[in-house]
Amino acid sequence: MDTRNVAIIASQELRISLRSRWVQIFAVVFAVLTLAISYFGMVTSIVVGFEGFTRTTASLLNLVLYLVPMLALAAATSSFCPEQGAAELLFSQPVSRGEVLFGKILGLYASLAIAVLFGFGISGFIVASQSGAEGVSRYLGFLGVTFILLLSFLCLGALAAVGSASRIKALGIALALWFLFVLFYDLMMIGLVGLLDPHSARAAVLLGLFGNPVDLARVAGLLMLGGATIFGAAGAALVRTFGSTGLAATILCLLNLCWSVAFVTVASRVLARREI
Repeated sequence: MDTRNVAIIASQELRISLRSRWVQIFAVVFAVLTLAISYFGMVTSIVVGFEGFTRTTASLLNLVLYLVPMLALAAATSSFCPEQGAAELLFSQPVSRGEVLFGKILGLYASLAIAVLFGFGISGFIVASQSGAEGVSRYLGFLGVTFILLLSFLCLGALAAVGSASRIKALGIALALWFLFVLFYDLMMIGLVGLLDPHSARAAVLLGLFGNPVDLARVAGLLMLGGATIFGAAGAALVRTFGSTGLAATILCLLNLCWSVAFVTVASRVLARREI
């Protein structure tokens, strides 16, 4: 694989994505949502105003877990299922399919990471100016978790797109995957745990955690916020297994990166066998 070709394709994809109006709109909307959540995150406790970084990060957790996977899947399917003739033109160039795949993923990832960073950056700057910099390390750590989650679902979206015959089918698969990982997976785990005895249920919760990139990101984020006790005995066992909360969060992030590697590896093999 020629890294120069990958870099050229990535830079072209980055320019195209940054010029895309929907990416620009998302960056603005994400910034507005992060600011709104930072300001109104404690409204249920009759507290309105910008809180510190720790509470702001906790409030942003659900926004990231729902919105970022949807953004990544939509962007990947849109990019890898272009208009008729565009794919044929790209793949007719003297580059390998693997170079096209990695280049487009890197370009898309850079553009979406910029959009996410824009929202987090504005929110973080205002929170720091209003409440001080205490807890900023947790905020930055959660930003890293967000970037890893973005990469995982971008690779998953690429896999869904290269394995689909049309854009409509790819979008349908992407939507189904979003529902599966973000909503249905936890419901299935709850149903499974309800059928097991307490000891087996704790083991099932820990094992089930590794089967979903969203859950890996959620637990890593909560661990960074000192929320291991939320998971009860399962959370204590997780921290005890890895030795410390910080190490546990780091390992969960690395496992999430393994999902990215698995998705892009399968996508590369599917693309190599596909008729363009």
